[in-house]
Amino acid sequence: MSEQQDAPTQPDPKAEPQAATPPAAEAAAQSEGSASTASKTSDTAAKIAAGYAADGAALRLGAVVHDGQVYPDAQVQIPLSMMNRHGLIAGATGTGKTKTLQLIAEQLSDAGVPVFAADMKSDLSGLAQAGESNDKITERSAQVGDDWKATAYPVEFYSLGGDKSQGTPLRATVTAFGPLLLSKVLGLNETQESSLQLMFHWADQKGLPLLDLKDLKSVISYLTSDAGKSELEGIGGVSKQTAGVILREVSGLENSGGDQFFGEPEFDTMDLLATRGSQGVISLIELAKVQDKPQLFSTFLMWLLADLYADLPEVGDADKPKLVFFFDEAHLLFNGASKAFLDQVTQTVRLVRSKGVGVFFVTQRPTDVPADVLAQLGNRVQHALRAFTPDDATALAKTVKTYPKTDAYDLEQALTQLGIGEAIVTVMSEKGAPTPVAWTRLPAPRSAMEPASAQTFTQLVEGSGQMKKYGEAIDRESAYEKLAKKTQGAGEEAPRPGDAPAPKQPKGRAAKEEKSGVEEFFDNAAVKQFMRSAASAIARNIFGTGRRRR
Repeated sequence: MSEQQDAPTQPDPKAEPQAATPPAAEAAAQSEGSASTASKTSDTAAKIAAGYAADGAALRLGAVVHDGQVYPDAQVQIPLSMMNRHGLIAGATGTGKTKTLQLIAEQLSDAGVPVFAADMKSDLSGLAQAGESNDKITERSAQVGDDWKATAYPVEFYSLGGDKSQGTPLRATVTAFGPLLLSKVLGLNETQESSLQLMFHWADQKGLPLLDLKDLKSVISYLTSDAGKSELEGIGGVSKQTAGVILREVSGLENSGGDQFFGEPEFDTMDLLATRGSQGVISLIELAKVQDKPQLFSTFLMWLLADLYADLPEVGDADKPKLVFFFDEAHLLFNGASKAFLDQVTQTVRLVRSKGVGVFFVTQRPTDVPADVLAQLGNRVQHALRAFTPDDATALAKTVKTYPKTDAYDLEQALTQLGIGEAIVTVMSEKGAPTPVAWTRLPAPRSAMEPASAQTFTQLVEGSGQMKKYGEAIDRESAYEKLAKKTQGAGEEAPRPGDAPAPKQPKGRAAKEEKSGVEEFFDNAAVKQFMRSAASAIARNIFGTGRRRR
């Protein structure tokens, strides 16, 4: 479960390494050789640490390691003002990524900066409890020069959907989620994604709120029915085959529990910017029970970030960020993503910095993150990588190329030799330049490095003010009810949202997708321009997400 920062026994950091000399010359040469080696190593550590000096507040990452020695006076740190320059925490399973996230989150909270993080296995819930000292923590603290004190932090627990035992339910309306993000969840191709955009646009123009999945299913069924097919004639229409695919995917999402994630009350992302006293609140979304829905929860996290971007004012460069957002298991966000989706992720990450939000991606390998996104991550904490396969070796070589050049380490070798709780670090200095590469031994988190006790967890969840605000679902009149009234008022049977339109089967050959609108229409340049206009009507921010009703 937890990745405790083990502290392997190391030589005394103040001891001078002995030069290897022939026995006959040992007495004459030992002093001079040892002094030369110690002086050189000490100078290297000091030079590295000088690159991390900061005039303002900074987050400690640990002590420089060089030639097997730990130098507690040579500290590695991230300037607090540079936390909105984004970052990457990477490394193989079990190397300490989660504890590094925990360490940084603690210090951000102490600095009054709110934190949001995805908690995949409930490991981070220990932030709510003070840690307990032991021999390993004492040894590690002495090695890295850390004045360790057991500390608990203010934590809010959230869950996706209606499972209130895991935290306050986070919900979004379908309209607010938008067609681009929903297409990513549904796994739609570009043609289907464009068709879904048309449907969102039509519902928006007709004043039909898409609050939950049954609303969306009703709209799709209505538009492809005899009663509603004329509604889309002005914008090209949607083929029954395409609509059928979308409807089946929406129904599949609903049947797998996705209906719990969409609806009201919709979460106000401004609630993530909370503080308690002088500390920033650490908001954790508990994902242990929805790990089998990676596309949904990873895209939901992207919605939260996009919504923050839409609502926050520009702040430019500030002494500290307004929020730091940790994207755990980041590879799930990018796997199978369309080019449009990747472009919008890249744009969001680039622009949200000016809103005072820092984004850290947490994953196993830097190559899990697209190059255009990786190029924007100025703070790197790279734990050990493995090179057991040819693919691993290729990823290792690519990782080395993303770091500044250094004479202090053989990076390709160092990245495979890092111990648990050690990392290769480079960050943005206060001057905005990359710091020297530093092999760093990290201190232990001050909160519990195991999940919070069941009693503590339950007390915090049930006593949360957020639970009173978001705990109970609301089902008000929306597209489903309005379309039912319309079709029944016209003397027709209301389309059932679960029914997919049945395509006609051509005789004597396999079914071929009917092209009655979108598919034939999209090849025309004028129509492509129209689609951009239609999309912009939906895209109230860069992800096509709708503005919530305030």
